[in-house]
Amino acid sequence: MDLTKAKALEITDKELIGRYLRLYPPIISELTFTNLFIWRNYYYYQFIEYDDHLVIFSVDYFRKRKKSLSARSNTLFCLPPIGPTPEKVIHEIFTSIADVEIHRIPISLSERICAERKSSYQGFKVLIDPDNWDYVYKREKLLTLAGRKLYRKRRWLNRFLEKYPAHEFHLFSEEWLEACLKLQIEWCDMTECRANEDLIAEQEAILEAFNHYSELDFRGGLILLDGKCIAYTLGEKLNEDTAVIHIEKALSEYDGAYQAINNSFVTKCCRDVNFINREQDLGDPGLRKAKQSYYPDFMVEKSVLVRSV
Repeated sequence: MDLTKAKALEITDKELIGRYLRLYPPIISELTFTNLFIWRNYYYYQFIEYDDHLVIFSVDYFRKRKKSLSARSNTLFCLPPIGPTPEKVIHEIFTSIADVEIHRIPISLSERICAERKSSYQGFKVLIDPDNWDYVYKREKLLTLAGRKLYRKRRWLNRFLEKYPAHEFHLFSEEWLEACLKLQIEWCDMTECRANEDLIAEQEAILEAFNHYSELDFRGGLILLDGKCIAYTLGEKLNEDTAVIHIEKALSEYDGAYQAINNSFVTKCCRDVNFINREQDLGDPGLRKAKQSYYPDFMVEKSVLVRSV
């Protein structure tokens, strides 16, 4: 595999990458063109077509994330190959690249690789990566918030509806970009995001999403109150049965705003799916608590494949 033939990911690659994703629908939240594109400048994503597979990688990922999971330096970060036999291409990657880790591998794939017990896979090991497991919920659960476990979510939503009866929900479109941008800047100021490297990177990715909104496959909405955007969310269809939420922001001064935008998105934008993927918690205690509080129906478990020697 000759990585010198790889190219940087650009908006003009949407059709090519989309074709692979339609043929081999992903289950992990990272593998959408939209997600890869808005983060492309931060991680400098590149890709190459190899033996009917798409291989996406980053030479900068661990420079931005400080270190690799296996504690190796100058390591190439690679996503699971997209194609008919990813395990075959994974072997080729390790054969041709000296220092590489393959991240976000669904546990089902890494278990299949280990189960083969072929000599070609000797010298590799699987590391479990729970910080990047995706939280997935039944749409019906997020729609109704029924049951004792979700009582508090239901209470926050009802508080919002009672306290702000004049609120309006609108499906996201280009006419609302400026209003959502104002909210995003206000949210960034409130959270002092410019003092946090991860939040600065997220802010840049969100601005990329706004700048290229018309060219990407977002679905989403926003909540207005007295003409001001107080919450918005952007997601897309991940596969035939699942939508994924990439961005969700609200002003916390409005009680229940996060519960309201989540419920409105599920109600208005996800009628064609049965599951909602709310991405990972990245090991952040606050995010983990928030995502666990909705009681996921299952997790998309991911792993990392590294050399053991």
